[in-house]
Amino acid sequence: MQSNPFNPTTSITYRVTAQGNVSVDVYNALGQRVRELVNTAAQPGTYTVVWDGKDGATRSVGSGVYLIRLTTPTAVVTERVTLLR
Repeated sequence: MQSNPFNPTTSITYRVTAQGNVSVDVYNALGQRVRELVNTAAQPGTYTVVWDGKDGATRSVGSGVYLIRLTTPTAVVTERVTLLR
């Protein structure tokens, strides 16, 4: 889904196979949602979103391990990324 480790941004490329709502969220190691990157209806295709290492209030988050969770109508995928500042 993305390059790892990253600093200061990472591109998250994902594929949607069925029309419907798609979300991409970033969670910290404690399972707390840090930022919602995508929450929209999508057609089948390939998409890319960039996470700039900031939380929902546009504050820079610290170095560490984060989880990127992609939810589509047909799948839920979670991958780990490491932010190095």
